[in-house]
Amino acid sequence: MSLSARKLKHINVCLEYPVQFSTKTTGFESLPWAYRALPELRLEDVQLETRFLGKTLKAPLLIGAMTGGADLAGTINKNLAIAAQALGLGLMLGSQRVMLEHESARASFSVRQYAPDVLLIGNLGVAQFKKGYDHNQAKKAIELIGADAIAFHTNPLQEALQIGGDTDFMGLIPILKQIVPKVQYPVMLKEVGHGLSGSVAKAVQNVGFAALDVAGAGGTSWAKVEDFAHHGKLLYPDLCEIGIPTLTALEQCHASLPTMPLMASGGIRSGLDIAKALTKGATVCATAMPLLEPATKSPEAVIEVLERMIYELRVALFVAGIPSVQPQLMQNA
Repeated sequence: MSLSARKLKHINVCLEYPVQFSTKTTGFESLPWAYRALPELRLEDVQLETRFLGKTLKAPLLIGAMTGGADLAGTINKNLAIAAQALGLGLMLGSQRVMLEHESARASFSVRQYAPDVLLIGNLGVAQFKKGYDHNQAKKAIELIGADAIAFHTNPLQEALQIGGDTDFMGLIPILKQIVPKVQYPVMLKEVGHGLSGSVAKAVQNVGFAALDVAGAGGTSWAKVEDFAHHGKLLYPDLCEIGIPTLTALEQCHASLPTMPLMASGGIRSGLDIAKALTKGATVCATAMPLLEPATKSPEAVIEVLERMIYELRVALFVAGIPSVQPQLMQNA
């Protein structure tokens, strides 16, 4: 199956199959939220603006990495980009390997014209750095689309369940330590939805990453996506449930690297989830699956979902008496 065909298959599986974790949740539902009956605050005065990877966001929320490389992926990315621009949020793109290896796929990633001002983050898999990629490919991935930064995603479980997947992850930390400083743009390390542990965060503390996306379990299981994509059913249901819940991954990474900017993703479904993540050390959050189906329709459908989440975040902070998303206020909440 070609890379472009596989990307389209992933989209269809996510739209049609039950790819969410069945036995794991993010953990945020068990975290209480403070309520202050006299918040001494006006709802409209709650400040959501924040900085991440050198750019200002109107709220601590990014559209998470989803897709690229197929015609439908191009439509999805265009609609996501328009929504990000309208709301002043960040946008992460899907893996760009397909566009580096197939020029015809580049158009599906070319969204800067629709989102000239947003934080735009490219994406490459770390496994490719064992197969000949180096900083040159990373810089090319950034510059071809006019991105501000790039995420290197690590996904050993997904690759293990992918037919012909890239499963050589030996010695990647020293390789990344050589590559990351040469990229000359901010580089973020991210999982794809099975979680970064505190020990992994500690292991990469000297690599030069500008941020980490903990991408925990509780949302979409990309192991399930691969299983459904190749077999039409869950052949390995127990393996597909492996992962570190998002709250646990966030707490571990923050404890290991307390000054590292962290993104919380993986099952972020509401503004209250965002608020709770910010109290546990996240700088920003990202959401993807709730936007996928709306993004096949229109930018307005995407905006509707995101506006709801932003309003929920504002109200959550308001009723807790928290005037802004500044880290010192959130982590003392």
